[in-house]
Amino acid sequence: MYRDNSLMPKEAVRLVVLGTLIQGGPLRYADLAGSVRHFLDRMMGPSLDLMGTSLEMLRYEGLIEALDGSGMEDNALLGPTETGRAEFDTLMRANVRAPSADGLNKLVIALKLRFLHLLDLESQRDQIDNLVALSETELARLGDLKRADVGSDGHFASWLDRDIAQTEERLGWFQALLARL
Repeated sequence: MYRDNSLMPKEAVRLVVLGTLIQGGPLRYADLAGSVRHFLDRMMGPSLDLMGTSLEMLRYEGLIEALDGSGMEDNALLGPTETGRAEFDTLMRANVRAPSADGLNKLVIALKLRFLHLLDLESQRDQIDNLVALSETELARLGDLKRADVGSDGHFASWLDRDIAQTEERLGWFQALLARL
């Protein structure tokens, strides 16, 4: 993890793998690899940062295990280990970084929402509360930027208004989700 306790790209991949297995049950090696690749490609597009983690490495680290067979060569049925379940819990509780251009932040938020129901209710509330706070911080940052840009020419102000509106909508959505929990 980064120093601020947020996920690095390889940890986001671990979260996809572990969450997929915990949520849906054991999967064949090829099916798991295809599912993970499909989700990551659709969320972020092709990314070298996300291609490095292999299912074999997660097996070696004791996070997933072959329930039959031995791995890729015989399309083994894979499931999470107890260590993998603990790692999933740790990864789900990681901080979310302020938005960045690399798209990792969007991926981490999507993963938290995809697997949120797998946490206990108090942890679910904590995670959504953190996303509310992140949105509020983002709104404050954008508002400050808008105030500093008053009177400038160009299209930046209208683009910034659109970004502010999207962030306000996201904040409202997170607040409504928190109220439903």
